[in-house]
Amino acid sequence: MATAKPQLKRRSTQIRITLVGACVFVAWHIFASFLWIAPYSPLREVVPGNALSSYMLPMFGQSWSVFAPEPINGDYRLSVRAVIEKDGEEVATEWVDATEVEISMIQYNLFPPRAGIGGVEVASQLKGAFDALSDEQKKVAGLNYFKPEWDTRLAEGLEDAGDAELAEAFVTAEQQAIAYSTQVAYAMWGEENVTRLQYHVTRQNVIPFAERNNPEAERPGLQHVETGWRGTVVREGQSNEAFANTFMKQYNRIHEEGATK
Repeated sequence: MATAKPQLKRRSTQIRITLVGACVFVAWHIFASFLWIAPYSPLREVVPGNALSSYMLPMFGQSWSVFAPEPINGDYRLSVRAVIEKDGEEVATEWVDATEVEISMIQYNLFPPRAGIGGVEVASQLKGAFDALSDEQKKVAGLNYFKPEWDTRLAEGLEDAGDAELAEAFVTAEQQAIAYSTQVAYAMWGEENVTRLQYHVTRQNVIPFAERNNPEAERPGLQHVETGWRGTVVREGQSNEAFANTFMKQYNRIHEEGATK
């Protein structure tokens, strides 16, 4: 008796479109990661403008800096405070160490989330851009800018004080830092209460390799990024609610654990 030939079921148009879209995204991600990790070359210019860096940072940023001859040799911290409306008055909050909250997500975790390194990436990029500024530009960055059109006035002030390319690089890095800090501030004190904010970035080098066996060796002092008060920045597509749910859950957990010790 002849057996019936199995009939192949044709995938629906919607499923095929979804599969094609997934393949295109995976191909783009692999290509973008290759461009980002590889040494700089003209090939990067096939991606226009800041599209590559905007896609890779802060969630997908990676490099070879864990290896010699220049391994990672310092810790970055990003803290945030804000001025909030309370009982009809403006009150400055205490500093919140956002990096502490993030790092607690990846400590002792076999499957650490990417959310655990966002603040460190932001702080690293900001510190590098700030260090490249001239002394006059650093003075401008240290001033307060939070009134209407503050970002335009800050950019113009930095350009007037020194190299325009360095100013643009710092503005780009700071916009990212402020957008991140805004989410932290909104999560901590409520979007309706925050009128302006200030971030504080530090780096502290580890004990030099040559001094690793010296029991009296101490870590070098903190390196600071000194900036003034800033207005808030909310970027299209970011979810303040989702960020707040994740951040505050972890913030409350580590502080409850600290209180019980």
